[in-house]
Amino acid sequence: MNIFRLAGDMTHLASVLVLLLKIHTIKSCAGVSLKTQELYALVFACRYLDIFTNYVSLYNTTMKLIFLGSSFSIVWYMRYHKVVRRSYDKDQDTFRHYFLVLPCLLLALLINEKFTLKEVMWTFSLYLEAVAILPQLVLLQRTRNIDNLTGQYVFLLGAYRGLYILNWIYRYFTEPHFVHWISMILSYCVLWLLFFLLLRLL
Repeated sequence: MNIFRLAGDMTHLASVLVLLLKIHTIKSCAGVSLKTQELYALVFACRYLDIFTNYVSLYNTTMKLIFLGSSFSIVWYMRYHKVVRRSYDKDQDTFRHYFLVLPCLLLALLINEKFTLKEVMWTFSLYLEAVAILPQLVLLQRTRNIDNLTGQYVFLLGAYRGLYILNWIYRYFTEPHFVHWISMILSYCVLWLLFFLLLRLL
């Protein structure tokens, strides 16, 4: 654990809490893409397949449970909550997110660090996380209706990716034999994608 990873985790956690705060207190998911939230739920489900078989630390297990629970809770709220689901604008949230899943899975099968189920699923989750924000950004660009909480959510996601880039760089120089080039490249690409699209929205 280093300061960059801790800051990245806390920023990621803050982004989820901001979104849950918006949905739970305002009882609205206006401006939030269900497609993006479904992709994030799939990301965490595939990444944390080892949650009950590979114990690293209490912190690690707690964060896994939080991200799994919060991502599926957000999807549930937006799909089934009798008040929240009315504010979901499905006519604007039309990005065909399922087209992102198959290419990411094929890429994970072709380019991974070890050809095992857990490793392929972990790599797939990295690829999918890199593009999961696209439906949200497309929705924001279409509606041009960005409230404070939704804007903070997207900003915090970008900050999380930026801090994780610093985490990978720090680990590369301080840990012998540490090479996570897939994570480093994807984090860098996602950060620039977020930066570019946010500039277009502002």
